[in-house]
Order: sequence, then C-alpha cells, then structure tokens
Amino acid sequence: MSGHGAPVDEPVDCSALTVAVVAAQWHTEVMDGLLGGARRALAAYSVADVTEVRVPGTFELPVVAAELARTHDAVIALGVVIRGGTPHFEYVCSAATDGLTMVALDTGTPVGFGVLTCDNDEQALDRAGLDGSSEDKGYEATAAALRTALTLGDLRAGHDA
Repeated sequence: MSGHGAPVDEPVDCSALTVAVVAAQWHTEVMDGLLGGARRALAAYSVADVTEVRVPGTFELPVVAAELARTHDAVIALGVVIRGGTPHFEYVCSAATDGLTMVALDTGTPVGFGVLTCDNDEQALDRAGLDGSSEDKGYEATAAALRTALTLGDLRAGHDA
C-alpha cells in the first residue's frame, strides 16, 4: 500500500475512550517505530487511558487482543511478519488477520490493524514511522481504531455517525 488516497488525518477528542495497544516483540526496530506511531496518535487524539501489552510475536496478537477487547473501547494490534523462504509467512499472516478480524466482529470492539506483512526488512522499515520512513502504520492503525470507536459509540447511542 502506497498511502496514496489516504484520508487527511484531523485528530478529534477521544479522551473518553479506554484503549489497549498489543504489540509483538519480534523485529525490535520496526516495532519501536510502530509503537511510537501509536503513541503519537494516542497523544494527538487526547487518549490518556492506555494499556500497553507486549506478546512474543504476531501470531499471539489475536488471543491477547480478544482479552483486552473485553475491557477497552478500542484495541490496537501491532506486529510485523517478513517473508522468508518457507510457507510460515502465509500461515502467520493469515492467522493474525483472521484472528484479529474475529476479535473485532465477536466483541464489537474496533481493532486497529497495524500488522505489517512485508517481503523484506526495507519495506517494513519504510512503513514503521521511523525517521526516514514514508509511512506511519502505527499511527494510521491507531487513528482508524479511535475513529471507529467513536462511530460505534454514536451508533449505539442512536446518533447519526
């Protein structure tokens, strides 16, 4: 994804929301960038009630996200999977995507999908929100989850979203 066509991000007040960030530990530099982007978005959107949890890898994101979704208005899932020479890449990417989708649908809690699925380290670094990166997927995933949480809140209160 090139970022072409992305909406203009104008942060809104999300100070009433409780948010959880669950992040994988693999690929430290990329994960530091994704977490930094999520933290920047949380600050820009005025979110103060934040829980951060680390898990071993991207495969573990859905089960922890499911638990966090029980007590939070939004969950941000951050991870990275780099393609290798075996089918492992496809299995982990599919499991994470399907699992996080199930969490959102089963709980009604928005899950920001900040999982990078890249062919190589350079692609991941370019999307990680680091100095010199062309994209900030941690920020984008967080902003999307926050805006979705607000929309769901409006719909549940009987207001137009």
